[in-house]
Amino acid sequence: MGTVGIIGWIFLAVVAIAGIATYNRLVRLRNAIANAFAQIDVQLKRRYDLIPNLVETARKYLQHERETLEAVTVARNQAAAAAGVARRSPTAAAPVAALDAAEGVLGGALGRLMAVVESYPELKADQTMRELSEELTSTENRVGFARQAYNDTVLDFNNGVGQFPANLVAGLFGFKPAAMLQSTQSAQERQAPQVRF
Repeated sequence: MGTVGIIGWIFLAVVAIAGIATYNRLVRLRNAIANAFAQIDVQLKRRYDLIPNLVETARKYLQHERETLEAVTVARNQAAAAAGVARRSPTAAAPVAALDAAEGVLGGALGRLMAVVESYPELKADQTMRELSEELTSTENRVGFARQAYNDTVLDFNNGVGQFPANLVAGLFGFKPAAMLQSTQSAQERQAPQVRF
């Protein structure tokens, strides 16, 4: 075997080692996405568990707001179902996008409920309602932090999948970019308020 043959084998060995290292890095990043999603999932479950108690407490006072309460319940159930689907494949774009949309609807319904609560002083003064509202606010903050950590992890993964030469390994082994969770707020809530004089 000549010098050219040895150089060829060395080149192939370097390419193989680099390919294996890249594959392992992409697997590690994909697993990090699953872990980050699990952290979101814990907070979303906590939120979904609080909502029925919030609705039940409000129901005593809001006899004429049945539609608002039903909208929150339906939106909660749809978001919980979407979270269950996304939990099974946290790197797949479609389930994460569906969760994002369902969370937006739930955020809008909760926002309407809280606006209604503001117009009922006796409900606003109810100790259980205050505690549940504070717990929900705390949970929303936790969801926001977990979502940011998830999105940071997705960004790392997507950069790994998209950069050359890792994109060759990603394409060969079926690694696809993951979807980010944009927000658990509705589009109306994300819009900046407009000031007019």
